[in-house]
Amino acid sequence: MNERIVSPQLSPPPGYSHVAVASGRLVFAAGAVPLDRDGRVVGQGDRAAQTRQVLENLRIQLEAAGARPADVVKITVYVVATTMEELDVVWDLFTSSEFVGAPSTLLGVTVLGYPGQLVEVEATAVLE
Repeated sequence: MNERIVSPQLSPPPGYSHVAVASGRLVFAAGAVPLDRDGRVVGQGDRAAQTRQVLENLRIQLEAAGARPADVVKITVYVVATTMEELDVVWDLFTSSEFVGAPSTLLGVTVLGYPGQLVEVEATAVLE
């Protein structure tokens, strides 16, 4: 059984849990990127559009392993950003998605792997 815990001894986190306790088979998803089926970057210059594509691609990746968003025990979100506002656009979409609640890390970075890419999300899930 996977369990997500928010420690009462720490400040309440915004939209994620502090830790996850997992038992079962681990699933490691490669960073989900904002590419369509033809390998083209979706939403050039648009963090919101890229985030939606990344979340959909991550869901598809997990399904290939028999996992669901509820099985995710750790998420790392990478955003090409120099301001908090740029990070917030992505975080707001993430925390309103089906992936909300897992222990999460949000990072602003200078560059990602594809030209024009602004968002990437990697996840670890556990299958019972």
